[in-house]
Amino acid sequence: MKPLIINKRARYEYQPLTTFLAGVVLQGPEVKMLRQKKGSLSGSYVRIINDEPVLLNAQIPPYPYARQDDYDPKQTRKLLLSKKEILRLKEAQQEKGKALIPLSFGLQGKFIKLELAIARGKSQFDKRETIRRRDLDRQTARDLKLKIG
Repeated sequence: MKPLIINKRARYEYQPLTTFLAGVVLQGPEVKMLRQKKGSLSGSYVRIINDEPVLLNAQIPPYPYARQDDYDPKQTRKLLLSKKEILRLKEAQQEKGKALIPLSFGLQGKFIKLELAIARGKSQFDKRETIRRRDLDRQTARDLKLKIG
């Protein structure tokens, strides 16, 4: 899957346990904006409402060349998953300490898919550990570059 929009904050605040790939019901102008890599998943989440998974608070700005009558950039969007996957998500939603978070919008062939995960929230210690590990990796890459160059 070729990523279009990535929710960077999600991997920092949550630890993904299981990932799913879901289709998204979109309008034509929304597809054009996602293909231009315009939009945001920060602050968005997935819920199961009436046995249907929906994406809430994902922002896709209006397409400038389309009619914008009553367009809401943060409208709820239906997700397309199999019944077995919906049941797994529903069980995870009811479990304490687990969340359903969108990780990224991406292209799979000509279709736009949403990668979502069942995740557990990280503690403050885990977040600091992630930052420390990232800094160490960056420093070792810098040192290796200086040795080679």
